[in-house]
Amino acid sequence: MRCTSLLFALTAILISCNQKQNEYDTIIRNGMIYDGNGAEPYKGDIGINADTIAFIGDLSKASAKNEVDAKGNAVAPGFINMMGHSEESLIQDGRGQSDIRQGVTTEIFSEFSMGPLNAKMKQKAQNGQGDIKYNVEWNTLGEYMNFLEKKGISPNIASFVGTGAVREYVIGEDNIAPTPSQLDSMKLLVRQAMEEGALGVTNALIYPVDFFAKTDELIALSKEASKYGGTYISHIRSEGNKLLEAVDEIITISKEANIPVEIHHLKAAGKNNWNKMDSVIHRVEKARSEGLDVTADMYTYVAGATGMTSAFPPTLQDGGFGKLRDRLMDPKVRKEMKQAMNTDAKEWENLYYGAGGAEHVLLLAFKQDSLKKFTGKTLAEVAKIRGTSPEETAMDLIIQDSTRVGVAYFLMSEENVKKQVSLPWVSFGSDEGSYTPEGVFLKSNAHPRAYGNFARVIGKYTRDEKTMSLQEAIRKLADLPCKHLKLQKRGELKVGYYADIIVFDPVKVKDNATFEKPHQFSEGMIYVFVNGGQVLKDGEHTGAKPGRFVKGPGFGIEN
Repeated sequence: MRCTSLLFALTAILISCNQKQNEYDTIIRNGMIYDGNGAEPYKGDIGINADTIAFIGDLSKASAKNEVDAKGNAVAPGFINMMGHSEESLIQDGRGQSDIRQGVTTEIFSEFSMGPLNAKMKQKAQNGQGDIKYNVEWNTLGEYMNFLEKKGISPNIASFVGTGAVREYVIGEDNIAPTPSQLDSMKLLVRQAMEEGALGVTNALIYPVDFFAKTDELIALSKEASKYGGTYISHIRSEGNKLLEAVDEIITISKEANIPVEIHHLKAAGKNNWNKMDSVIHRVEKARSEGLDVTADMYTYVAGATGMTSAFPPTLQDGGFGKLRDRLMDPKVRKEMKQAMNTDAKEWENLYYGAGGAEHVLLLAFKQDSLKKFTGKTLAEVAKIRGTSPEETAMDLIIQDSTRVGVAYFLMSEENVKKQVSLPWVSFGSDEGSYTPEGVFLKSNAHPRAYGNFARVIGKYTRDEKTMSLQEAIRKLADLPCKHLKLQKRGELKVGYYADIIVFDPVKVKDNATFEKPHQFSEGMIYVFVNGGQVLKDGEHTGAKPGRFVKGPGFGIEN
């Protein structure tokens, strides 16, 4: 009798376990599964419980609260935006729609950082806001990231700490080298950011204040990040006339600081420099063959977007933007700058000259309402309207707007873009915010990469131009950046990994944004899950905000 009772009890336990195994929060059925590793796809189902992938295989006998029929479409790990500038746009609208609708589930913030901030920097950040208004409620990078997560966001977020931020915190905006004690203070700030969850250190070396830092300073700060398993990621010191020297610098930093490095938005800028791309690729691949962890990311367009101030020497901003504005009102300086804008400079990155002049400079964003009428016009067109030279117009617009003025420079060749897309060590970043074509976002023109960068990888370059297989494209969009940045349990479809999962139709994926009409969503993405939460259903945003602050490898470590 006791044996019979024991048998019944064991049977009941097995039935209970089996029932639990056959019940999921979500099941994605009938998809072609791309695991993210570059392997051939296979048909199967995925079971999700809470925020985790619980099962991959045949779930024909299982049930779920939420059933999704992928109907033979591609099922893949969520994409990583290796350089998203959604730091402010997610404060305005946490849905992050222009990226989510392309399958991006994690945004990486870099080039600069939203912390650390001292009192002067906080006031500057408050006063310098454009169309998006918010209260600067944080002091450290970790506090900003927690603020954004608490506010509610659809994508995951992760961030580097800016070497420029720690420099400005300690030294200010002056073009001087740090003293030994100042450098120690900068190192301390890097350590604090790493312990709060930063991925590593970052900068954009063509812009002040980052431009003022010499290589030894960057190595010293990178060594601090390296102690925590961090990465050095950089808009390198030149993408034009000194491109090869700039690549050599980042490789040197990797060697000296014993740290993985990444080149942001890989490019050869300016027609005279297009032929350098093969040499860049050779240098990177040689470094990789020697054991250095060197990678790059890119956007899939021939135009970059930054400030009109990139038409002037960075030293003009010694002391900050206010000093630049004052100097541009000096007749003597204006005469010098008019000449400088038309000089093929060697010591700084003249994007105006690299683009080939005012006809190739497109105006994107102004702070002052009185100037917004020029949005979408070229600098040459505005100069004609105003009856002033392009050079004078550029200076006047900066003075009148009291900002650097957002512009697009047409700098790259399509041949190089296509060559870079298929490189096995290149991932992808938009270098833009994540927007919705409504409200405050329509006050300025985005670069179309905000709405189309990742769709172009899948549609234009993979499907249409066949530069690589779909499984390889997905690896480069998901697993490659996760491995390089040490993002745990993301970038692949594996049991036990976070359920950052996308479903899309490879035949229909298409970017629609153009420079003339940038605020247009891409198409072809059907379902998107972030940490198991469904944020896209039948191509429409659900309003869900399950995104998290994804912390770097140094989080919680005290050195």
